[in-house]
Amino acid sequence: MPVYSKPTNEYFEKRTLRRHARVLHLWALGVAAVISGDFFGWNFGLTAGGFSGMLIALVIMTAMYAGLCFSIAEMSPALPHTGGAYSFARTAMGPWGGYITGLAENMEYILTPATIVVGIGGYLGAIFHTSKSWEPAWWIVCYMIFVSLNIFGVALSFRFSVFIAMAALAVLMVFWAGAIPHLDFARYAFDVPSKGWRGSLAALPFALWLYLGIEQLPLAAEESHDPRRDMPKGILYGLLTLVACSFLTMILSAGIAPGAAKLGQAQEPLVLSFQTIASQTSAGSKWTELFAVVAVIGLIASFHTILYAYGRQIYSLSRAGYFPQWLSVTGKRHQTPVRALVSGSVLGLAAALAIYVFGQNSRVGAILLNMAVFGAVIAYILQMAAFLILRRKIPTMERPYVSPLGIAGAWATTIIAAVTLVVLFLNPDYNKGVFGAAIWFAMGIAYFAIYARRRLVLSPEEEFALKWN
Repeated sequence: MPVYSKPTNEYFEKRTLRRHARVLHLWALGVAAVISGDFFGWNFGLTAGGFSGMLIALVIMTAMYAGLCFSIAEMSPALPHTGGAYSFARTAMGPWGGYITGLAENMEYILTPATIVVGIGGYLGAIFHTSKSWEPAWWIVCYMIFVSLNIFGVALSFRFSVFIAMAALAVLMVFWAGAIPHLDFARYAFDVPSKGWRGSLAALPFALWLYLGIEQLPLAAEESHDPRRDMPKGILYGLLTLVACSFLTMILSAGIAPGAAKLGQAQEPLVLSFQTIASQTSAGSKWTELFAVVAVIGLIASFHTILYAYGRQIYSLSRAGYFPQWLSVTGKRHQTPVRALVSGSVLGLAAALAIYVFGQNSRVGAILLNMAVFGAVIAYILQMAAFLILRRKIPTMERPYVSPLGIAGAWATTIIAAVTLVVLFLNPDYNKGVFGAAIWFAMGIAYFAIYARRRLVLSPEEEFALKWN
């Protein structure tokens, strides 16, 4: 049985967050967290499944995220704690369920910015014409800058998220408008042979990348002025924005030169596609370089906001004793989880550097992407299990918002996520990283079994859950 300690007032005074977010901030946080997927990562799905396979995979993933987002839009205002997914699962399935869900989401949020920073390195390399050996230096600089920005305060972080989400959307709109006159699907989109249903399955992790991160919004519950009203709106408005972006970017990018084959192997896919648009002008190379500079905004948007996510996620699990308690101490001046932010960045950067050093420098981004998806789909399966259990176990719980997709939506999400989890282990190009992530996951479970479950703290998430158990 778990063993709890009763914290003093001083314990929570050292772990205080500041309320700032409203609907616009939450929408921006959700969009910014995901928007990098339009600039880097999804394109590897063109190699895995061809254009038709990637398109089918995107439709499937859109359905999965609809079920996921409607479900968490119901749970989040009913359980408005920073713990997010861990809080849902803790109330529904006890400490073990809460911890394993939190651990899976923790892997997702630590590995996602590591994946994104590889994309940033590729774009910066194209801008400054540096060799691939420079890429790790770009990664380190980006972590240093944006961890610092997150540390300097929640108000600054949310304002920056709004600005950068708007800027990233503006960049995409310029690309979409410029691509339309150059569309030639017959010539470019299908230059990768169709791979049938196997191709669609292989493309699932890359299609998921176009939405991964929207589910982080419940982590902002304790920094939202009115999470019961604002959280569902922020989640669902964000999802609608991302659905439009995903289909427009994928279809318009693949339908122009250089074609799906080259696009599927690029570290800076939109820059490669934009060359087609810019080539019609007298200063084509200059416009392409300018676009690359501006396109980095999209990657930075997600990098910055996912750093926010893992900072809060580590903070909540540490505050409850699942992770070492010293990680949840917040800064005295800005009341941000400094130690959580720094520790998460060290782990993510270490994973990227390890893959780079051990001979996989040409595929670091794709390998990290699959590792992040491994954590994500496990977290999704467990969150949907929590949703189903809460519906059955605590039907009287006040639910300010009720999912219109209900139980059917949760089951659909569970099935698609489970299929994606299996697919991750079947792709020989990337499954070594997935097996490594599985070992990491197993070590985390062992840590809880041996040590942490006897040192839990009555945090807000734990006290709320105990009322229903």
